[in-house]
Amino acid sequence: MPSPESPASPAAADALPRRLTTIFCADVQGYSALVEADEVGTVARLKRYRAELIEEIERHHGRVVNTWGDGLLAEFASPVQAVFAAVTAQRRLAARNAAQRAETPDLPAMRFRIGINLGDVMVDGGDLYGDGVNIAARLESLAEPGGICIAGSVFEQVRKKLDFGFDFIGPREIKNIAEPVPAYRILLEGAASPHPAAPPAPAPAPAPALEAAAEAEAIRKWRRHACRLGILAGFFLILNLVTSPTRLWFFWPVLGFGLLLALRYPFGTDPRRLWPPWRND
Repeated sequence: MPSPESPASPAAADALPRRLTTIFCADVQGYSALVEADEVGTVARLKRYRAELIEEIERHHGRVVNTWGDGLLAEFASPVQAVFAAVTAQRRLAARNAAQRAETPDLPAMRFRIGINLGDVMVDGGDLYGDGVNIAARLESLAEPGGICIAGSVFEQVRKKLDFGFDFIGPREIKNIAEPVPAYRILLEGAASPHPAAPPAPAPAPAPALEAAAEAEAIRKWRRHACRLGILAGFFLILNLVTSPTRLWFFWPVLGFGLLLALRYPFGTDPRRLWPPWRND
């Protein structure tokens, strides 16, 4: 797939703003052969297929930077959204190819290859330039027909967030890039992810159930306080009878205990639910 032209001069490139973004490159495998076999029909099919690809890109909050020939360049703020868009697009296009094969078995399938990279790019208006774009284009050329190839930088961002399988295909040399780029193939079908998605959170309990549970817990706490204060009241009664049976003073701390228990009363609760403690909550 051809890559976008570079800015006019190094000086102009230095003046361009830069940003970190997720670059999405796609093209059609064997497009020249398809055109040679049926030029008009291939171009018409390309328009339909690419429209579906663009629809998935935009649905996942991506932006199409430009298209040329059979190629497409887009960007995403999130690597997760970029991979989701690529997977859903490839599955959607595979379904379209299957339907087409059922209708016209002799018509060859049109399969896109997709490469995704997370990298620094130069921004000139709506266009993107730089090594980040070149790496994405190289990864796209490594993808299988109907497949997706991602850089290690993308893999590190999505491996714990997406329920897809990933196959490490090794470090790959990229022209004009000093270090080899780790590359991964996404397993679209037939393999479980080595990093399965977290199980869904349990559904929240209905509001009435939550209120009943909170009331039952408040009752249990109040009963515990009442039992402790009752034991203390009994202790002071025995102490009073032993030390000064003719002068009763134990009721003063008992009154304090009663006040404390009243302050802890779970207001809004039917008093009949507080005792006896063996009643069902």
